[in-house]
Amino acid sequence: MNILYAIQGTGNGHISRARDIIPHLQNYGNLDLLISGTQADVSLTQPVSYKLHGFSFVFGKNGGVDNWKTFKIMNLPQMFKDIRSLPLEKYDLIINDFEPVTAWACKLRRIPMVGLSHQSAFLSEKTPRPKTLIPNWEELILKHYAPVKEAVGFHFEKYDDFINTPVIRKEIRELEPINNGHYSVYLPSYDDTKLAQLLKQVKGTRWEIFSKHTKKSYSLENVDVFPVNNEAFNKSLASCEGLLTGGGFEGPAEALFLGKKVLSIPMTGQWEQQCNSEALRLMGIPVLYKLDADFVPSVRNWVENGVKVEVNYPDETASIIDNLIQKYR
Repeated sequence: MNILYAIQGTGNGHISRARDIIPHLQNYGNLDLLISGTQADVSLTQPVSYKLHGFSFVFGKNGGVDNWKTFKIMNLPQMFKDIRSLPLEKYDLIINDFEPVTAWACKLRRIPMVGLSHQSAFLSEKTPRPKTLIPNWEELILKHYAPVKEAVGFHFEKYDDFINTPVIRKEIRELEPINNGHYSVYLPSYDDTKLAQLLKQVKGTRWEIFSKHTKKSYSLENVDVFPVNNEAFNKSLASCEGLLTGGGFEGPAEALFLGKKVLSIPMTGQWEQQCNSEALRLMGIPVLYKLDADFVPSVRNWVENGVKVEVNYPDETASIIDNLIQKYR
C-alpha cells in the first residue's frame, strides 16, 4: 500500500507528533512524507518526499500573528500550482495533519483523504469553544483551511467518539520528571525581552524562557533566556515546577503528562488557541489573555497557589494508527 502523510509545518506540534506516528505508518506500506509551512523549530529524521511553501503565519512579538511578515511570505500562485500538480492519484491512502495543499488538492479532485490531527477534533460540536454571541469567522477559517470530512482527532480529553487523548512523544514518555523549582516558558508570539522584564518582577523564582526571537542565550536577574532547542526545552520541562505557555496543544499536554502546573496565554486573534485555552480552563487550568497590569500579580499567584491537574494519557498511538488503517485502507 502506498501512503502519503501530509504534515503542517507551522509550529512545532504537528512535526513533533509526526515523529512518533511515522514509524507506525511505515509498518503498513510504502510511506511518503509531505510538509508545507515555514515556522517549525523541529524537523523530521526521516526523508521528506515533498517540501512545499504552503500557507503559514509568522509569530509576532506582541501576542499575536505578525500580519505584515505573514503577507510577505505568502505565495498563493505557488500554492495553487502545488495543488494542481501533486501526484496524489498514485496513493492508496492519504493522511493529513492540518496541511492545506494536500487537503485542497483532494477536495478539488474528489480524492479520499482522512484527517489525523488536533484540529480534526473541531469537527465535533462537543469540543470546547469560548462562548460567542455572533457567528465566528475564525471558526470558518479553521474549518476550511485544510478541509476534511473523515478524521481521527486528538484533544486534552475524549470529547467525542473519534477524538483521542494526546500523542505524547516517546522522548517525553521516557523522561524522568523531577522538580528543580524553576518555571519553563514558551510563548513564541511574545518578545523575550518584554517577558524577561515582566517575569523578573516575580522575585524568588527562576524562569527559563525559550524564544523564537533570539539567537543567543542571555540572563536578566532571575530570568534565563534561550533560543528554541528541542532537547534543551525537554530537559527544562522535565525538571521544572510549571510551564507558562500559549494556547497550543502539544506543549500543555506534555507538561500535564509530566505532572507540571500549567498557565496558558493564548495568542490573540487565533481561534484554535482560544479554544484550547477554554478546554484547559474547563479542566481547572488558569488562563490569562494579555500582558496587562494584572499579569505579574496573576503569575505570582499561580506560582504561589497554582495546583497540578492530573491527566491520564496512555500510549495508544499504535492502536489508533491500526484502527485508522483498517477503516480507511
